[in-house]
Amino acid sequence: MAGAADFDLYRPAEEHEMLRESVRALAEAKIAPHAAEVDEAGRFPQEALEALVANDLHAVHVPEQFGGAGADALATVIVIEEVARVCASSSLIPAVNKLGSLPVMLSGSKELQARYLTPLARGDAMFSYCLSEPEAGSDAGGMKTRAVRDGDHYVLNGVKRWITNAGTSEFYTVMAVTDPERRTRGGISAFVVEKGDEGVSFGAPEKKLGIKGSPTREVYLDNVRIPADRMIGDEGTGFATAMRTLDHTRITIAAQALGIAQGALDYAKGYVRERKQFGRPVADFQGVQFMLADMAMKLEAARQLTYAAAAKSQREDADLTFFGAAAKCYASDAAMEITTDAVQLLGGYGYTRDYPVERMMRDAKITQIYEGTNQVQRIVMARNLP
Repeated sequence: MAGAADFDLYRPAEEHEMLRESVRALAEAKIAPHAAEVDEAGRFPQEALEALVANDLHAVHVPEQFGGAGADALATVIVIEEVARVCASSSLIPAVNKLGSLPVMLSGSKELQARYLTPLARGDAMFSYCLSEPEAGSDAGGMKTRAVRDGDHYVLNGVKRWITNAGTSEFYTVMAVTDPERRTRGGISAFVVEKGDEGVSFGAPEKKLGIKGSPTREVYLDNVRIPADRMIGDEGTGFATAMRTLDHTRITIAAQALGIAQGALDYAKGYVRERKQFGRPVADFQGVQFMLADMAMKLEAARQLTYAAAAKSQREDADLTFFGAAAKCYASDAAMEITTDAVQLLGGYGYTRDYPVERMMRDAKITQIYEGTNQVQRIVMARNLP
């Protein structure tokens, strides 16, 4: 029979809870005050970036050998979750830094890792991920961006679309076709492209429903000539690296969804306790209590699945692909339901921009779409049933 100590493994360590407390305090003090204005103006949350960098929370996943915090997957989830609780746009700073740089960590040479992870850890640069294209969304293997070998260099041409933090990030992991005949079966390679490389430019920011503080742009590659040693891994391994990356980073989208949902639940809970109708607090009505109970239940179920997936990410378990997709899919669906209910609980006030739940509802929607739509997640799960 299991001893009591064995059950300690089923909850976050004390260090994780201490991290949560410190990130929540920082987020409430330095990030939350700007969240509404960042959304309204559609501007990058520079205050959040500065606060996260100052506290070494902008890229906690980077190993210590490159000057990073060396945080495990669960710690990274907690950081993203707590920032998203007050500002979803700001949570994309640590989330996308991991998404963009993880291919380098997974498949890059030691030299490439040192060259790009070190400035990321210092806060001197951000990292974005370029997979999707105008004609290659869910079908990433249909990409048209080409990389042609020319001596000791590769020349890249193409367009990447829906690139988070494009134009703000200094570094970009770019997937490109190196063998059109083989494509996903060994014809796609990964490269690090720098913002300052000749031929790199960006489209206008997309006009989005939510996460308005995080710029989303097209990235244009016009005869971008880069040294061959900027290839991530061997030629033809890019698609496998891209998919392996998503196994890990879909969990960070689940974390973002958790944070958005928690913020909405916290606000709605406080509001219905203060708001009075028919002579008593709205929270006293059983219909409202049932809504809150369902919201909290869905959120906790999503959190348990996400944390279990994070543990599998850290161990690189064989069933990570299923759990990463499941966490992302379930948590984002839950976040959409919870934020919609939060708006309902505030009534007419919830529908206005004077209250944060309207922003949270809009921000939650993207978690069902990016890093693979939830329809794609269900395909992934079905193909990888435990």
